[in-house]
Amino acid sequence: MKYILAIDQGTSSTRAFIFTSSGAEVCFHARTLHEKYPHDGWVEQDPLEMWNNILVCIKEALLKSKFSIQQIASIGITNQRESTIIWDKKTGTPIFPCIVWSDRRTAQLCGQLQKDKINEMIQEKTGLLIDPYFSATKIMWLLDHIPNARKRTENGELLFGTIDSYILWHLTKGKVHATDATNASRTMLFNIHDQRWDDEILQKLNIPEKLLPTVLDTNAFFGTMDKEFFGHEIPITAMIGDQQSALVGQACFQPGTQKITFGTGCFVLLNTGNQIIKSKHRLLSTIAYRLQGKVTYALEGSVFSAGIIVKWLRDKLKMIASSQETEMLAQKLKDTGGVYLVPAFTGLGAPYWNPNARAALLGMTNNTGVEHIVRAGLESVVYQTKDLLTAMIQDYPQPGSYIRVDGGMTNNNWLMQFLADLLDQTIDRPTCIETTALGAALMAALGAGIYSSLEEIATAWKLDKQFMPAMDQNSRENFYNGWKSAIRLIN
Repeated sequence: MKYILAIDQGTSSTRAFIFTSSGAEVCFHARTLHEKYPHDGWVEQDPLEMWNNILVCIKEALLKSKFSIQQIASIGITNQRESTIIWDKKTGTPIFPCIVWSDRRTAQLCGQLQKDKINEMIQEKTGLLIDPYFSATKIMWLLDHIPNARKRTENGELLFGTIDSYILWHLTKGKVHATDATNASRTMLFNIHDQRWDDEILQKLNIPEKLLPTVLDTNAFFGTMDKEFFGHEIPITAMIGDQQSALVGQACFQPGTQKITFGTGCFVLLNTGNQIIKSKHRLLSTIAYRLQGKVTYALEGSVFSAGIIVKWLRDKLKMIASSQETEMLAQKLKDTGGVYLVPAFTGLGAPYWNPNARAALLGMTNNTGVEHIVRAGLESVVYQTKDLLTAMIQDYPQPGSYIRVDGGMTNNNWLMQFLADLLDQTIDRPTCIETTALGAALMAALGAGIYSSLEEIATAWKLDKQFMPAMDQNSRENFYNGWKSAIRLIN
């Protein structure tokens, strides 16, 4: 039996999973990854905490599995995308904390770039919109605000990477500075047509190419984990952004198939095959995966606040002691009594793209209780998802007949039923909801030659529960119209 190690560096936690070559989860270990909010709209993490977490999680996962390190055939890495680190090429020391994907500090800079009228060029070449979400303006901010950063870059002393690159550089002890096409496509610097860093964009944004990693296929050979760490070298045969990894883990390999991941944020991806869809509704075209130089594309919508809402209710408002309570509280009510939460904690993502919007709790009366606010928080995740899918179906009118879901929030049966009801769509939840880690493991198995095709990978997907819509059309419209009224008040 061959086993695969999947490193999943998410936004809220670091996790290491061990899977069998057939996609069965053996065990995992997780550690919380902390965030800091030094200013309004700023979100930072400590890269050294990430790296330490990864080593601890690998060690503990191996101990739980009782396998020897020699039984691990390959490693797959998946990661929060867009988050930006610049580090010293010799020492690996970051010049500044990791600027997290949800950080909005470059909103003003993005506004200036939009005034310079390069929006059309950016969208045409990268599939993205000018927004603080992506890595490009984070790099610009670091080069302009950290003393000597530009000079050190010109001298070849610094390296940029999304989280995958940073992990890879450390695992290989500085031998490999690379990324894969999915992560590169989230930087706002990568030409998704030509599959290269775009010279024109780099020149306009004043970002030196020498700072950037080499871009490889998703299932390429990325080097080996140095034997210094665990006494044995292991090939690293896949790197893939977390949302694309979930698409792989959900076996959404045919054009029109789609998945929704409910993590810290909420992300909808729809496989568009070899077509790049230029959205007319402010959605993103991105790379789903690149295998042997052949690119598969996806249409994506991103919501910044999903699981983070539950965390806010628990840790900041102290309304709940655990995320499991939300299902029980939501079930108590037939509705929220007109209460709506618009969770724009760090602005609004697709299809609004308003970095200046802020959260609001609307419609409260003296009858409003904890259960109303908790349910409003859960409902807001579904409303934002409907916003995305409403826009998506206009760009891609023939999606598949079902939607596959994953992520921690999908354990909430009430939430999944409300999702099916409001979307009027069949929702499929797999037996393994950790599809982000599973996707990285399966892609690594493909890269290692354990699998020979995506069709073989698809056999790893198994259905756990199907949620069918049961809400009448009038109720569906009333719920959603209330949300649209709430959005208009803050957007």
